[in-house]
Amino acid sequence: MSRLRSTRTEGGANPTGMKALLTAALATLSAAPLAAEPTPAQVDVTAAADAFFAALRSGDKTALARQMDPQGLIYIHDRTNPDAPEVIVVPVARHLENWLKSPPGLDERMVYTTVLVDGDMAQVWGPYRFTAGGKTTHCGINAMSLVRRADGWKVANTSFSMVAPGQCAALGAPDAPVP
Repeated sequence: MSRLRSTRTEGGANPTGMKALLTAALATLSAAPLAAEPTPAQVDVTAAADAFFAALRSGDKTALARQMDPQGLIYIHDRTNPDAPEVIVVPVARHLENWLKSPPGLDERMVYTTVLVDGDMAQVWGPYRFTAGGKTTHCGINAMSLVRRADGWKVANTSFSMVAPGQCAALGAPDAPVP
């Protein structure tokens, strides 16, 4: 159990502590609306991330290529076997070639917990769930780097962890889609 230290004056009041508490409370209250309202740039980046996931679940296997920068890299932090974790690096161009041969019924859902934008670069971070045929195969945390090109925002580099389905709830991964 921790103890709080008091700096009360003889009259029982703590004007310095009270002023600090009031200042912190006002700062928290004034910051809350700013965090709730995304900037126009964040809205654009979020729309690009949404388009990426829509392309991923699309029956059109070429759609994903329109949402990604083929010069990027994908870092997979595979921890599905805790005794043998590994980091796999896949060039986006190779991933897109493999994607053309992927089976139908794949889906990925992500919660965007952080969206950062600075000029023509952005970062989208949060938990995700990946399903195949309606069954969760894995989940983890996505870190997607986006770059703004002449034709809009593209997913460039991604880094994501992969853990067993039993860990999805603890990560805050979204629920699996209803088939």
